[in-house]
Amino acid sequence: MSSTETHPHTKVGTVALALGALGVGAVVALAQLRPTRELLLRVRSSGEGPTAEQRAKGRFQVTFVAKTPSRTLVTRVSGGDPGYGETAKMVSEAALCLAQDRDALPAQAGVLTPAVALGDVLLARLVKAGIRFEVVEE
Repeated sequence: MSSTETHPHTKVGTVALALGALGVGAVVALAQLRPTRELLLRVRSSGEGPTAEQRAKGRFQVTFVAKTPSRTLVTRVSGGDPGYGETAKMVSEAALCLAQDRDALPAQAGVLTPAVALGDVLLARLVKAGIRFEVVEE
């Protein structure tokens, strides 16, 4: 693939991300108004969510495309139910990195993403917890 071509996942992913963000934004905005908030609460009560069986069947997969003028790298992150199990793993493992592995963390300062602040230490913990990271295309 040349540096001027667009990876096939890029356009679909960008549109899906934009639509998802728009949908979430609309729900958040509508939840601020009493009539629509009450309607939303009738659709799904507070504390109501998927069953343990539904969560056990849940999966997520995210594909990332990184480009430079000379190279394209496609990676994928996947795991179980993202709404409950995998999110809890990510938050817990990040907290454990800070609590137990402080000396092994990258020497960075400022406002950082978890990947920059916790680096390979977090990656190793997430892999051990069952989240999969793979290089799809180099």
